[in-house]
Amino acid sequence: MESDYKDDCELISFHSVSKGTSGECGLRGGYHVYTNIHEGTIAQFYKLSSIGLCPNTVGQVVVSVLCNPPKPGDPSYDLWQKERADELASLARRAHLVSSAFNSLPNMSVVPTEAAMYSFPQVHMPPDALAAAESAGKKPDVFYCLRLLEEAGICTIPGSGFGQATGTQHFRTTFLPREEVMAGFVEKFKEFHINFMKQYGPKGQ
Repeated sequence: MESDYKDDCELISFHSVSKGTSGECGLRGGYHVYTNIHEGTIAQFYKLSSIGLCPNTVGQVVVSVLCNPPKPGDPSYDLWQKERADELASLARRAHLVSSAFNSLPNMSVVPTEAAMYSFPQVHMPPDALAAAESAGKKPDVFYCLRLLEEAGICTIPGSGFGQATGTQHFRTTFLPREEVMAGFVEKFKEFHINFMKQYGPKGQ
């Protein structure tokens, strides 16, 4: 933390093994760091954590590895540095691939992803699609995500689960699958979205 804030700013930082360059999404474990937080508050967090079940052994081992990476001079340091750099570069390429694909499609826009591993594109739903969703008894974003799952086999999370602005439709997706399969995902998604907009959009869009 910058010196102007390190003594006064209250900050709780979170990290987990499923985020960052390790990207071990099948494993569960994490930690939080308290900076300038009142000791009484920290004690309450410890109480809350203590009533829960202990993380599994594998999760604890992976957190230990995350917090104690190889150091210069260690036998695995050079390989670890290379793998970390390669993974960061691959994540950046995947993020660009997915963001570019979304922004190239009609009735869709997204802020390019520069961190984490998720993308939250906005779907600008035509009136006929909104009416079809209402007829099906679904929220519009849920309707879109279910159609995407049924027709393309792509699982996404509706934006209504993340507190999106009223009247907007989003979904969350990830670009964590390996780079060699992401091109196939993009093509399947494009085909679905174009067909969806042809069905519900004006003038055969």
